[in-house]
Amino acid sequence: MRRHDFEDFLDDESPYEERRSRPRRPRRTEAESDPIQTRAGRLTEQERIRLAAVRENAEAAPPLPEGADRWSTWADSEQGPSPRPGWVVTELAAADSELGVLKTGKEADVYLIQRAVPDTDRGCLMAAKRYRSNEHRLFHRDAGYLEGRRMRRSREMRAMANRTAFGRNLIAEQWAVAEFAALSRLWSIGAPVPYPVQRSGTELLMEYLGDEDGSAAPRLAELRPAGEALEDLWHQLTGVLSLLAIEGVTHGDLSAYNLLVHEGRLVLIDLPQIVDLVANPRGLEFLARDVANVSGWFRSKGLPEDKANPTTLTEELIEAAGLD
Repeated sequence: MRRHDFEDFLDDESPYEERRSRPRRPRRTEAESDPIQTRAGRLTEQERIRLAAVRENAEAAPPLPEGADRWSTWADSEQGPSPRPGWVVTELAAADSELGVLKTGKEADVYLIQRAVPDTDRGCLMAAKRYRSNEHRLFHRDAGYLEGRRMRRSREMRAMANRTAFGRNLIAEQWAVAEFAALSRLWSIGAPVPYPVQRSGTELLMEYLGDEDGSAAPRLAELRPAGEALEDLWHQLTGVLSLLAIEGVTHGDLSAYNLLVHEGRLVLIDLPQIVDLVANPRGLEFLARDVANVSGWFRSKGLPEDKANPTTLTEELIEAAGLD
């Protein structure tokens, strides 16, 4: 017994049997013992503060234009890299209108958004990727992807590993932050990815790839290219993979379903799980799997195996990454 416990015992005049029968004080929860985890419901403190600011701004804002859903969130967001494309609407007087769903998925849904400045011809279309709430989302194989990513606090790491409500919310934020960072990094080096316009919480606004009528660019898996068109797409793909390898990363979940073809140009999408080939101990395993997935698809469409050889390509990419 510690000294202060012993002194408390002596000062307590109640009978021993009464003291022994008293209920024990309940242990404090993780959230109570760690101020950084303070949250409203399942939100982290940072997200709670951001949403409160959004609500406050919305209450003070003038009435929305007819058909608009919200005023531009540009000022309250993490913004994309410079130099910024001229089509990006940064005016704070702009309003956003949701035009429909482009894609639904296990972890996030993608919507078509129009941002326009009222009474002008200034506007643009964007894709809004919104990660789903904790109650409906189970991230796909996230344990392997999270290797090599470390939070600053061990308590946060335990919460993520144990999949507590707070931990799942941290994972959701990590995916959003990771995807926005990956898009920014890859766009800045000239990789064919959508331009990341902004991130607000778990919503990413990015370049919309498709027609003005709202028809999104098709995924590679939806196409049946042949002959020279097939070979051209393969050469584009190997060039993209080489660029990523030189940067020391791989997509991590690459397939014909997260490659778009827009006006003959191959574009990488869905990058929340981008894998660092050095920091992640399974980095080379993810690289080999990415190559196997896409080379298998190209071979199934008629590209000869001597051109779409996964072993040869993987070795070339490992060499490009300086890991041979």
